[in-house]
Amino acid sequence: MGTLPFYRLIPLAGVMALGLCQTSQAADNFGPLPDLKINQAKAELGKRLFFDARLSGNTALSCASCHNPEYGYSTNTELSPGYPGNGHFRNSPTLINTAYKKVWFHDGRLGTNLNDVTREMITEDYIMNMDMRLMQERIKQDPIYVAMFKKAGYGEPSNGSVRKAIPEYLKTLTSKNAPFDKGQMSASAKRGFEIFKGKAGCASCHSGPTFSDNKPHNTGVAENLDIFRDPMNHQAFIAFNMFMGNENYMNLKRDVGAHVQSHKADGSDMGKFMTPTLRELNYTAPYMHNGTIGSLEEVVAFYNRAGGADSNKSAKMRPLFLNDKEQKDLVSFLKSLSGDPLTSAKYVWKRDDYDYKLIANWRESRN
Repeated sequence: MGTLPFYRLIPLAGVMALGLCQTSQAADNFGPLPDLKINQAKAELGKRLFFDARLSGNTALSCASCHNPEYGYSTNTELSPGYPGNGHFRNSPTLINTAYKKVWFHDGRLGTNLNDVTREMITEDYIMNMDMRLMQERIKQDPIYVAMFKKAGYGEPSNGSVRKAIPEYLKTLTSKNAPFDKGQMSASAKRGFEIFKGKAGCASCHSGPTFSDNKPHNTGVAENLDIFRDPMNHQAFIAFNMFMGNENYMNLKRDVGAHVQSHKADGSDMGKFMTPTLRELNYTAPYMHNGTIGSLEEVVAFYNRAGGADSNKSAKMRPLFLNDKEQKDLVSFLKSLSGDPLTSAKYVWKRDDYDYKLIANWRESRN
């Protein structure tokens, strides 16, 4: 299911002139997230759909099963749950602030809109495995949906409107009251911000209001071997790769990442993953595209030692030489980018009203 939490800080130590130039440009882009125009009736409909397990083929999973509000609309396991009969091969990315993105998924394979992202998540066989024609008939039998679709101006329930309503709901999931945005950072966090922009060079990739350049990089994150040891996870891995144009996918023993975009013949693009947002990290552990690092302290230590080992690793990856205090300050800054939890009824469908009576001879009945 995708794309995903903090898992890379690209250091520029050793190339200070370039780093300072890039940092200056990036620093100018920091600031609060812009407001989004939201249609409340459509967003409310999208919220109910997001938490409705009837949108999966066997009614076992809702969108929230992998994008749990308690974990910043991510998951607290290394690898996401998969559709029953499958596992998964990546960690769910947070959906908070996803409405600001231009490219989605850890590999950046979709760069159109959230309508397309919603369609892929609902219909993909190892995720929600839903035939959208069946989904449409299910929701048409629910009088609450019939009323909500009408109120939202969509007319009778349709799969096309589902793909519009869920993205409208996702626009409501934005960072709220983060200390960074309110100018209420601690002294340690302020020092960490200076390290972030300066010595550590994180801002060269983590820039803009969401702290992401929306580009892929290889930082040498180790493979999560549970993808290949667990046949359930491996099954989902194969199901994904066989339709991505990846050669010899049955024998792959690495997640190729953004290679699915460029398919370079020499494989030098393998192992690149999109720069994730750094917002709401307090809720979204474990980190990296495959959940292999459990804490922010470990993430900073990972980048302090120039990331991991990979023949395709970015040339930008150099040791940062941050001492213990500097690493703690950097972690304090990262924590200051998290705001209020989005777990209230304003964001979560709390009503237990998904039960409904099936309509006999529904083809002959009027909604």
